[in-house]
Formats: sequence, structure tokens, C-alpha cells
Amino acid sequence: MNQTLLAFSLGAAGLILAATTVHSAPQCGTRDLVLGQLTEKYGETRRSMGLAANNGVVEVFASPASGSWTITVTLPDGVMCLVASGHSYEAVTEELPARGRKI
Repeated sequence: MNQTLLAFSLGAAGLILAATTVHSAPQCGTRDLVLGQLTEKYGETRRSMGLAANNGVVEVFASPASGSWTITVTLPDGVMCLVASGHSYEAVTEELPARGRKI
């Protein structure tokens, strides 16, 4: 009985772990496909961009009308992946105060 319960518990834990892993799999596609979805489905346009250490292009897309935003990375091979997304986007133009001692 104890062996059956242990086997069942380990099996259930494995299923939960597998479901979590699948859920957190990166969402990637061709750049044209992902850009089309962001533009047509969500009305987002590019707001900023930068170059990552792995030569990937990191971009922030947002829609002022809906407040939705998405952060993507385009890899050197042209594959674009969603990194994060959310709502309540606001453009901020203020500069952060300088760090360190005042001279």
C-alpha cells in the first residue's frame, strides 16, 4: 500500500512539473509572423530597442490606445520570441536622478 501511494505521489508530481515546464516554454516564430500579430491583433508598435549580449535585438512594443505592451527578442537567425507582456503601458520621458555623490 505504501509503495502504491509513493508511486502515485511521484507520478502526480511529475505531471505537475511537466505541465509547468510546457506552460513556460518560449513563444517564438518568424519575425514577420510575430510582428503581424502584435500590429494587427494588439495594435502595438515599436517603442524602444536595444542590443543584448548574445547579439539579439530586444524590443518593446506597446499600444497607447489599449495599454498593452510586449517585450521581444529577435535572435541572429531571425527567430523572434516573446519575453514578457502586460497591460497599463505608460510612456515615461523623465530622467532618473544621477547616482553617487554630488560634486
